Amino acid sequence: MTLRPLRLFCSTAIVAVVGFATPTLADTDAGSYLAARQAGILGDYAAAADYFQNALIADPNNTTLMQQTLTSYLGSGEVQSAAEIGRALNKTGGDNQVANIAIMAQAARNGTWGTIFDMLEAGHEVGPLLDGLGQAWAYVGLGQMDRALMSFDEVIDTPGLRNFGQQHKAMALTIMGDFAAADAIYSLPPNEGIVPTRGSVSAHLQILCRLGEFDKARGIVTRAFGSDVDPEIAAIRNAIEAGEVPVLDTMVSNPAEGLAYAFKSLSDILQGEANESYLLLYAQAARHIAPQDADTHIAAARLLNALGQHADAAQTFAQVLTDDPAFPNAELGRAEALRLDGRHDQAIEVLTQLTRSHPDMPLAYASLGDVYRQQQDYTAANAAYDAALDVYADDASIRWWLHYSRGMTHERLDQWDAAEADFRRALDLNPGNPSVLNYLGYSLVDRGQQYDEALQMIEDAAEARPDSGAIIDSLGWVYYKLGRYQDAVTPMERAVELEPNDPVISDHLGDVYWQVGREVEARFQWARALSFGPEEGEADRIRRKLNVGLDAVYAEEGVTPTPAVEVANDTN
Repeated sequence: MTLRPLRLFCSTAIVAVVGFATPTLADTDAGSYLAARQAGILGDYAAAADYFQNALIADPNNTTLMQQTLTSYLGSGEVQSAAEIGRALNKTGGDNQVANIAIMAQAARNGTWGTIFDMLEAGHEVGPLLDGLGQAWAYVGLGQMDRALMSFDEVIDTPGLRNFGQQHKAMALTIMGDFAAADAIYSLPPNEGIVPTRGSVSAHLQILCRLGEFDKARGIVTRAFGSDVDPEIAAIRNAIEAGEVPVLDTMVSNPAEGLAYAFKSLSDILQGEANESYLLLYAQAARHIAPQDADTHIAAARLLNALGQHADAAQTFAQVLTDDPAFPNAELGRAEALRLDGRHDQAIEVLTQLTRSHPDMPLAYASLGDVYRQQQDYTAANAAYDAALDVYADDASIRWWLHYSRGMTHERLDQWDAAEADFRRALDLNPGNPSVLNYLGYSLVDRGQQYDEALQMIEDAAEARPDSGAIIDSLGWVYYKLGRYQDAVTPMERAVELEPNDPVISDHLGDVYWQVGREVEARFQWARALSFGPEEGEADRIRRKLNVGLDAVYAEEGVTPTPAVEVANDTN
């Protein structure tokens, strides 16, 4: 068996397949096909696979349908079905990158490494990186270590792939038990060896501990992660402090896991450069190869969340075992997926259980507070934020956000003194933060307090975020409260441009127009505000303004509006 030269080429074909090109529909089940296309557009690979399979049954020799069906199977995690269709497609003389991904993943899962060589020798390629690493790991799987190291070196020597080749070579050396050689690679400068990541640093730490170099490991873990660490890193640090080798479930221990790591890494590094539906194919391949690896489940689940498939994401996060070090992070992801899916009670239950099983994990309390706040259970949210602040270190960067969030819940509970204290503490920790400046400034104005300070806060916030409709609305509203009605017109109109469907902002613009004598336009804005579904109490007040006008509503409420104030030469 000879080393196959590694060839670079552009991976454009896969993008066309993911886009679901239209086949000839003469013999196709048009209903199933159209339903499949719609599911694919929505990122629902599982539904698309079912519909495409029905269409393929009606037209089994349609190669375009074969491509689309296997893509949907791979995207939904049904890799074996995708591989079967992929092999049939390749026999027709076609070549499809998605098919080759599925075939390579299935071969790695089954340990049939010769299949990878046969596929590559036949010219059925995935891409330069995965072809090279697939070949190298296949040699490891066959026990041909010299050829494996030569293949890794070939990847290292390929322009742009040095980092990946070095990392996988170090993993292979670790499997072989050559820890000194692996350490030598991890210790190289990043431009020659491996760019430091959470995974690569963790792997290096384990190798150092196996070599007995605990002092060096202590220095690296402190420099790399600092003191504010999650449970996974805390477990590694604690093992090092105890002079023990940390147990890493994410550590590559066999060639299949090595290739799975390659697929997952590619789905990670292309974030922001490729569509999530494309990246999900790599993540699902990794998950199929190494179903015991928590990171592969988490990577696929996050992509499913990004595609709006929150129920599937929650189920995928749930695949991480409770005794895995990554379990807490997976549970945080599952709770977020449940929240996005509208299942708030289940999200609360997941986070509540997490605070019980991991009471020293502050992010669980913080996340629980956020869900309670979204559900307007402000008392429970406050308790969760209290617990998070108790557990987080004094220098944790998230503390400003927790004070800001707890300030909002205090304000909603009409506990203004506590709310103001939290907002000001948030500003101490994060000076000039536009969100905090806006919330505190708006609240002060709404309470009729400290108008000058509030105006300065909101003007600073508006300068920092001129495209925030909420902040520009606050600017217009503080002018309104100060009686500077003419000054309020421009920012309020701008706020409506930025947030055209916000009932509160449209209502505010209507009030501003009324005060400057533009009553027809005021009524138009109030009518618009009603069409956007405001809260019932606000809706009743807007209807009353439409019936009798703002002046009469103020009179009924016993409110005296601020007299108009003209500000000469003001450019705000």
